[in-house]
Amino acid sequence: MRTCEEPRPPNGQSPIALAAGQSEYGFAEKVVEGMFIVVNSITIKIHSKAFHASFELWQLQGYSVNPNWQQSDLRLTRITDPQRGEVLTFKELTWQTLRIEADATDNGDQDPVTTPLRLITNQGRIQISLKRRTKDCNVMASKLMFLLDDLLWVLTDSQLKAMMKYAESLSEAMEKSAQQRKSLAPDSVQITPPAPSSQQSWSQPFEVSPNTTSIGQYFDKHDMKESSYHLLISRLDLHICDDSHTRESGTLKHGMLGGAMQLTFRRMAFDYYPFHRAGDACKHWVRYSEAMETRGQWAKRLVSEFQSKVEKH
Repeated sequence: MRTCEEPRPPNGQSPIALAAGQSEYGFAEKVVEGMFIVVNSITIKIHSKAFHASFELWQLQGYSVNPNWQQSDLRLTRITDPQRGEVLTFKELTWQTLRIEADATDNGDQDPVTTPLRLITNQGRIQISLKRRTKDCNVMASKLMFLLDDLLWVLTDSQLKAMMKYAESLSEAMEKSAQQRKSLAPDSVQITPPAPSSQQSWSQPFEVSPNTTSIGQYFDKHDMKESSYHLLISRLDLHICDDSHTRESGTLKHGMLGGAMQLTFRRMAFDYYPFHRAGDACKHWVRYSEAMETRGQWAKRLVSEFQSKVEKH
């Protein structure tokens, strides 16, 4: 993979549906979603003008799950609401070992002496939820949860500085991509009536319940109101070490023994809602609390003041 200076246009319709000669969610999509994928090892290399990185995964597995993240009957791994014209699907990826390595490129704007950034983790998993329109298979919202168990990370100060520069080199491309996503995001979720399809005759028995009201309630329970990304680490032991003495001229100077710092985090979580607008409700967020309600009122007041100032000008 290679980073782009300018973001690419959206992918458009599902290639699976187009290859099957259809433009809506149907038999071909369900067959592909039902596949159980096992890969012994996979390597992903990322190239940028400032650095190059690699991700290595061992014993990767991908499969469909029900809304409770359990393997079950494939008919229970999707929720279709004909009234909305939308379908929810749930996937899970697991692996035994993940290795991440990043280093500066020869022509990058990094320091002459850099230390490659390395991170090795044990088993982990990614939970993916997708909401798509049945008439064209376009993704309307997604939820991605990155779950890690105990993690030990030894990080030197030079690696920390390099990591900050790597993030800075990607910030411009990420900002352009975020602007593109926001410009293409719908202002509100539109209820799409179900399109007539030859698949409806046989897909009806695969629904959770023939009762439309029950389907709507079950859909609402697991619906994604907006796209979000989440990272949850059960325990993180972070060791930050000073390796400045190693860059001296082969000998340690007096008083240059360096130091170290250890940080332990338990149940550390990061939640990112890229399309959330100021003043909108947050009750559907993963870790919603009453304190956030106070923050929501404060945000609404600031938004209303800003709108009044704009209207005056």
